Amino acid sequence: MSTSKERGSARTGGKRSEAATKPTPPRRVKKSETSSSARPTAVDDAGLSEVRFLTVAEVASVMRVSKMTVYRLVHSGELPAVRVGRSFRVPDQAVHDYLQAAYIEAG
Repeated sequence: MSTSKERGSARTGGKRSEAATKPTPPRRVKKSETSSSARPTAVDDAGLSEVRFLTVAEVASVMRVSKMTVYRLVHSGELPAVRVGRSFRVPDQAVHDYLQAAYIEAG
């Protein structure tokens, strides 16, 4: 009786390919390969020393929505945020920009 190594596979004509025996390591992505302009934030426009960050509760209070709504906006990418430990901080300019974009004139 022959083993699977001796038989090979029908697709390779009885020979084992090198790619099948050696797993390929994951490819590392350099920061230069990622597009930082894909999602501009308020931090891009102003220096970090000038940016005021708000907590999720503060954003919810300003927008008059629940904290869960703010979390949904952050997780969906509609509202940019920075993760600090286990909590999020949202630039106040990002909240202002979001509200300006969402504003509609009734009438």
